[in-house]
Amino acid sequence: MADNYPYHSPMYAGQMLKPPHPLARLAYGLAMHINPNNHALDGGRASSQMEKEAVADLAAMFGWKRHLGHLTSGGTMANLEALWVAGQLRPGQTIVASTQAHYTHTRISKVLQLPCETIGCDDRGRLDPGLLEKRLKKGGVGTVVVTIGTTATGSIDPLPEVIDLQKQYNFRIHADAAYGGYYMVASSLEREARRSYDCLRHVDSLVIDPHKHGLQPYGCGCVLFRDPAVGRLYKHDSPYTYFSSQELHLGEISLECSRAGAAAVGLWATHRLLPPVRGGAFADNLDTCRHAALALFERITADERFVPGMPPQLDIVTWIPRAASPAAASRLSRQIFAAAAKLGLHLALAELPTRFFGAPTAGAPARKPRSGHEPTVTCLRSVLMKPEHFDAIPAIWSTLDRATRRALAQPAILSRRRQK
Repeated sequence: MADNYPYHSPMYAGQMLKPPHPLARLAYGLAMHINPNNHALDGGRASSQMEKEAVADLAAMFGWKRHLGHLTSGGTMANLEALWVAGQLRPGQTIVASTQAHYTHTRISKVLQLPCETIGCDDRGRLDPGLLEKRLKKGGVGTVVVTIGTTATGSIDPLPEVIDLQKQYNFRIHADAAYGGYYMVASSLEREARRSYDCLRHVDSLVIDPHKHGLQPYGCGCVLFRDPAVGRLYKHDSPYTYFSSQELHLGEISLECSRAGAAAVGLWATHRLLPPVRGGAFADNLDTCRHAALALFERITADERFVPGMPPQLDIVTWIPRAASPAAASRLSRQIFAAAAKLGLHLALAELPTRFFGAPTAGAPARKPRSGHEPTVTCLRSVLMKPEHFDAIPAIWSTLDRATRRALAQPAILSRRRQK
C-alpha cells in the first residue's frame, strides 16, 4: 500500500479523493466485527435502522420529508437505479444529459436498453437550456439528467430553467448530485448555483455520494426518490429471504442484494457528530474548500502565464498555460503536470473544449477533434475538496510556480509572451 499517491495530503489535489473522517473509519471497523448485511433485517437489524435514519438525514438536507431511498455501493449503482425507475415509468423514452455529465449515464442507458442523447453546454460547462428545448420539441424525451457538480469542472446545471421546461414538455428530472450534493448546506455559493440547489426539492430523483464530500469510506452512495410510490416497481416474491419481520426491508426497495451494513453505521455515526445542516461545522468545512478554490483561481487569473477556465462554482479549478495554440498549451499542461508531481504537488489533467478558456485559443489551430466533437485542449485541473487545502494555497502556488518555470524553460515549447 506504499505504492500510492499521498491522498491525505493537501498537496494532493488531483482526483476526487477525500480522507474518511476518523469516526467513520472507527464506526465502520467496529461494525465489521459483526459484518451486517443490509439487504434484509435478518442480516442487519441495527445497521438497517441506522441506514434509514442516515438516508432521512440526506433527504431532509434537500427539503424532503417524504421520500424513498437507500444507500448503494456508489454513485454508478445509485444512478442506475434512478434511471431504471425512470425507464419503468417512461418505457422506451430517451434519456438526455449534458456533454459534461458523467459518462456513466451513457453506459447505464445501454445496460437498461434505453436511448440516450447528449445536449451541448454553455461556456461554463453547464447544460444549455436553449439546446435542451430544441431537442425537447422533437419529442420522445422521458428523463433529463441535471448534473450538480460535473466531474471535470464542478459546474452546476441551470435547474430552474430545466424545471420551467418540464412544465411545458412533461419529462422526469434526475439530479446527479453525486459530487456536489453536500454543498446544499454551504453558505458561500454564488447566486446562480444557489438557485439550482434551492430547486432540488422539485426533482423526481437524486443521487449523492457520501464517500465523496460526506467523509465516508468507499463505497457509499445514495439514491433518493421524491415519490415513495416508486417502491412498487421493486416488488418481488422471494420465499427465502424475508421471514422475521413485517417491517419494510431495505432489500425490497433496492436492486442490489447484499450490501455492507458497515457503510450505514459509518454514515450514521458521522451524522451524529457532524450533522449535514447549514451553519454547522460540516457546512463550514465545505465553505473552506470553496474558498480554497476561489483563492487559487484568483492567483491563476492574475498570472499572465495562465488562462483560467470558468470561475469555480464548487471547489474545482481548471486552467491552461498561455501558448501559441491549443496543441502547444496541451503539451505544456502535460509538462507542468509532470514537473509538479516531481516537486510533490499532484494535479490532474482533463480534456475540455477550447471555448471553456475563452479568446486566447479561440482562433488558433485546435487539437483535431473526434468525429462529432468540438475542438479540445488538455488543461490542468485541481480538486480542492479537503479543508486543509485552504491553508496550503501558498505552498500549492509556490510549487505550481516552480513547476511552470521548469516547463517554460524547455525550448520545445515557448509561450506567446516568450516568443515575442
